[in-house]
Amino acid sequence: MGTAERQEASRSGVETARSRPPRRPEAPVHDTPARADVRRRREAVQEEPYRPLWVEEPARRRRLPDPVRTSAVRAVLIIAVTLLQAMVAFLCTMAGSWLAFPMVISSVASTVVATWGALDVWVTRQVWNQRNGVVSTPSSTARALRRERRKARRQARLAERAQARIRRQGGSTGRLSHS
Repeated sequence: MGTAERQEASRSGVETARSRPPRRPEAPVHDTPARADVRRRREAVQEEPYRPLWVEEPARRRRLPDPVRTSAVRAVLIIAVTLLQAMVAFLCTMAGSWLAFPMVISSVASTVVATWGALDVWVTRQVWNQRNGVVSTPSSTARALRRERRKARRQARLAERAQARIRRQGGSTGRLSHS
């Protein structure tokens, strides 16, 4: 049986008398420094528990709301294009190219648009906070307002149930007791 056949037989789990390597008598192992080092490394590898490549940590800050994040991405892209245009305008001016004047004009217009983009992020954030309340911290007024609204809704539901109960029991007949 050749080497390939032995490997295939060992993969399939079939062991024959021929596929098993011959047993050698156990000889005393003389520890050389190299062998001891290899054995220590193997033992260390076997003893170490599984370690993931990275550990996820909770975010320090909350994620921006979707509308605010959208406007922030838009502003960053506009500002990047504006800086690129300004750099091209500067280089064209230094080179004395005919493209310098149109690039300077477009850079000025882009600066106005970039300012609008930055203001858009700020306004969008303020509007979102106003509509959805601020982050609920113990001193937050939004939390107190929500608590009051919940309490009012709860009381309205209780009053409605009481009225329904009175109507079911025949409250319109004028009786004060069930007898």
